[in-house]
Amino acid sequence: MKSIAINIKYLKEWRNKIYKKHVKKHDEVFEKMYAEHMEYHDKHAHLHRGHHKHHNKEFHQFQRYLKWLRPVTFLIPIAVIYLIFHFIGVKVITIFIAVIFGANQIIHLLILLSLEKRIIKPIEKLQKGVEQISSGNYEVRIENDIFNEIGILIHEFNDMAEKLQNSEEEKQEYEENRKALIANISHDLKTPITSVSGYIEVILDGVVTSPEKINSYLKIVESNMNYMNKLIDDLFLFSKLDMQKLEFKFEVVKIKSFMSDLMEEFKFTLGEENIIFNFHDKIEEEVLVNIDGKRIYQAIRNIIGNAVKYGVVDNLNIQTELIKEDNFIKINIKDNGPGIEKDKLPHIFNRFYRVDMERTKDLMSTGLGLAIAREMVEAHGGSIHVYSVLNEGSTFVIRLPIMNS
Repeated sequence: MKSIAINIKYLKEWRNKIYKKHVKKHDEVFEKMYAEHMEYHDKHAHLHRGHHKHHNKEFHQFQRYLKWLRPVTFLIPIAVIYLIFHFIGVKVITIFIAVIFGANQIIHLLILLSLEKRIIKPIEKLQKGVEQISSGNYEVRIENDIFNEIGILIHEFNDMAEKLQNSEEEKQEYEENRKALIANISHDLKTPITSVSGYIEVILDGVVTSPEKINSYLKIVESNMNYMNKLIDDLFLFSKLDMQKLEFKFEVVKIKSFMSDLMEEFKFTLGEENIIFNFHDKIEEEVLVNIDGKRIYQAIRNIIGNAVKYGVVDNLNIQTELIKEDNFIKINIKDNGPGIEKDKLPHIFNRFYRVDMERTKDLMSTGLGLAIAREMVEAHGGSIHVYSVLNEGSTFVIRLPIMNS
């Protein structure tokens, strides 16, 4: 009996040693990680309420496994040893201990492998991902094939990385646009300033004495000064739009009446230039829209002005239509001009873009008219598009939302 007591004591010490070495160590790591990530999960629980219950249940299962595994793996071997000794004898105990030890190690190994796969390795990936983000690499993404709290954390990390990447791309695009804007302004101001300076210098030096010639030079100077004033005005307006600092005075407007009065003004003005202009109201009942009439007028004026600049010399024909389509009203502005090449269509609303660079030098175009028109329309929650066929003309379409009745 003494030897049996010694053996049992030895088994207890041996079992406790194994327990302290393996289970306790990983329990502490597991519980620490669980506490940290449950804290993170609480902060973002409103984003994942639909998945929380399932994931939380799975996570607690690991805890329950470890909680019950400790007493079970300790008591079962002792009980079985006692039964073997009582009914069979001491000879079988050694074999049984070996079997129990092997089974115990296999169970621990399986648990550790599961923890490594579902907790430790994903956290290592997250750590590397954070290091990449901190070094400025916002393209990093972590593969996610687990569906627990760590999986939620990885999903949110990927969302964060994508938002940071988009923000960085927008920042770079803004910087490129700023540089291009400065370059274009410098280029567009240099030519008229040089022209004005040259003609004034000729007049002041007395090189030209004929009154007719001087008057001709002064008209050129005046034309260039008007162009610079228009460029500065357009730049000032566009910069306000770009920074969203332009004030809009929205009011509820009856679109049929508004467009009728506006088109009557254009018909009179363009008629004096022998330009055919017609307006077709295709809306049966009056429709209310919430707009700033002055800004919509500016957008339409820029489009019509563009058609006049680039239009055919003789028999220029501009047709406008007012149409109701679903919850929008459409303003179609069609001309019979030279049209726009297909590869240039996507760029015509870009600032300082000119379809015909050589021709627009004579027209004194600032290259901002259509860009301003787009900003004006989009500020109303609308959109603007263009359809064009080379040598047949172009159609600009403005869409504005109708007020809900």
